[in-house]
Amino acid sequence: MSSNRLHQAEKIDTQARNSLLKPNAQLDHALSNSEANGLPAITISALQGQYLAIQCKLINAKSVLEIGTLGGYSTIWFAGTGAKVTSIEIDAKHRDVALENTKGLDVDIILGAALDVLPRLAAQGRKFDFVFIDAAWQEQYEELLEHEDVGEGESLVTNVGREKSVTATLVSTLSSHKGNEEQMFDGFLLAVVHEG
Repeated sequence: MSSNRLHQAEKIDTQARNSLLKPNAQLDHALSNSEANGLPAITISALQGQYLAIQCKLINAKSVLEIGTLGGYSTIWFAGTGAKVTSIEIDAKHRDVALENTKGLDVDIILGAALDVLPRLAAQGRKFDFVFIDAAWQEQYEELLEHEDVGEGESLVTNVGREKSVTATLVSTLSSHKGNEEQMFDGFLLAVVHEG
C-alpha cells in the first residue's frame, strides 16, 4: 500500500471514530488502566469493538463467549449489548486487570487455558450465541467445533481463510508491504459459516 493510500485509510478511520463513537468512561478507563498495569497494547480498536457489539445486537445474542480477555476492553463492548459475557483468560495478571475494568457488568472472567475450560463449560451445558476468539484462534476454533458450546449464533475468529466451510469478506484495507508493520492498516475478517 502506498503511503498516500495508507494516509487516506487512516483519515477515513479517524473520521469514522470521530463521527460514530460515543464517549464511554468505562472503555476509556479500561484502556488507561490496562496501560498503567503494563498490559500489551494489543486490544481491538474502538471501531472494531462497536462492530462486534452491533453483530451481537443483530443476532440478539444473550450469551457471549470470549477467548482471550486481556484487559477486558472487548468484554465491555459485549456486555454493553445486554448479553451475559463469559471470558476466558490464561494470564492471571490480565484477568485481575480485566476484573477491575469490568466491575459492575454481567461478566464472568475465568482464569485458565481455553482448551481446559471449554470442556468444563460444555459439561455444565453452557451454550453461547456468539463466540469471539481473540487468542490462539486455530486451536480454539477446532475445539469449539468438537463441542456444542455454540447455539444458533455465530463465531468470529481472526484467521479463517483456509477453512473450506467459511466464506470470508475483507472488512478493511491491508498492506502489501510484507513484514513492515508501520505501513499496515489493521483490520479483520467477517465470516459466514455454511452448514454442510
